[in-house]
Amino acid sequence: MLDIAEELHRWVEQGRDFAVATVVAVGGSAPRLPGAALAVDADGTAIGSVSGGCVEGAVYELCRQVLEDGEAVLERFGYSDEDAFAVGLTCGGVIDILVTPVRTSDPGRKVIADALAAAAVGAAAAVARIVSGPAELLGRALLVRPDGSYEGGSGAHPELDRSIAEEAAAFLDAGRTGTLEMGEQGSRCGAPLTVLVESSVPPPRMIVFGTIDFASALVRIGKFLNYHVTVCDARPVFATAARFPEADEIVVEWPHRYLERTQVDARTVLCVLTHEARFDVPLLQLALKLPVAYVGAMGSRRTHLDRNDRLREVGVTELELSRLRSPIGLDLGARTPEETALAIASEIVADRHGGSGVSLTGAHTPIHHESAQHDTPTALGGRGATTAA
Repeated sequence: MLDIAEELHRWVEQGRDFAVATVVAVGGSAPRLPGAALAVDADGTAIGSVSGGCVEGAVYELCRQVLEDGEAVLERFGYSDEDAFAVGLTCGGVIDILVTPVRTSDPGRKVIADALAAAAVGAAAAVARIVSGPAELLGRALLVRPDGSYEGGSGAHPELDRSIAEEAAAFLDAGRTGTLEMGEQGSRCGAPLTVLVESSVPPPRMIVFGTIDFASALVRIGKFLNYHVTVCDARPVFATAARFPEADEIVVEWPHRYLERTQVDARTVLCVLTHEARFDVPLLQLALKLPVAYVGAMGSRRTHLDRNDRLREVGVTELELSRLRSPIGLDLGARTPEETALAIASEIVADRHGGSGVSLTGAHTPIHHESAQHDTPTALGGRGATTAA
């Protein structure tokens, strides 16, 4: 739902009634991850997507029905080849979809409205909704803030609300969206409930060090991938808004000094395109010690070997060196700055989701991967948690 927060926030401000269908669990080769949503207002206007087209029509009609009935429903869509006109996923996956009404007369509207307002401006917040369990609890929601405070609730048991809030806060801290199971009174025993937690967090950071043409192309593709992109270079003549109009931030400073003082996290990617040892060595010496998602450095294989020797001389360990992606990017045969930027971005995406980088044609590997730190997705009723970054 939070993936279409800006549009839904406008609907709330306009006083519209609507129903929102949210993917809450997937199995097999389903096209969308948990959190993907389709919303339909009282006039029949639709935004978003839950399947890339496979079952949109059926979900649209389900939204219309739920908006009229005022009762949340959980529906499963799977693959069916028995009837050419049957509603199903052509990819062979399974998706569970929760459809909830959000009407001006509903007491839970404020929680959803506040969650949408936070997500629309990029503020950190998580919305947790009960997606399976007793019918009277279906769709009940909590909004959880970064400090652990929350509003809304299940209306069933205070301890359940506290447990959901604690779990949702952990999801929010990691920037994760997914499902968890717990008992009706908040424990790990008793009749199980499934809760979908959707996290809204500020965009991850991409910091590009160096101001060559390749950097300009990488900034553009970084913005396309929804990163908050910073360009840093010690040379003011090159680090200008005119050269990098798409960048969110341009910093004129020695790269390693900027990295020492700026904030990074486990989603941050660092792309070192300075291509000069006086910049590269002190920068990578620090970067390889930080808990970031990706560190890549541009250079030929000869440059790479020489740089590694220099890094060892200043105390960088072999374990730290193993984190360095150098020469940066996947082997796409790239030549131009744009092609090279695509190769770098492809490696970042593959690294994030556990992809191999090989061609899918003729391969016997999954099309959709989950990151190593995530549990394997299951449809509701399976064991474990379902997560998506």
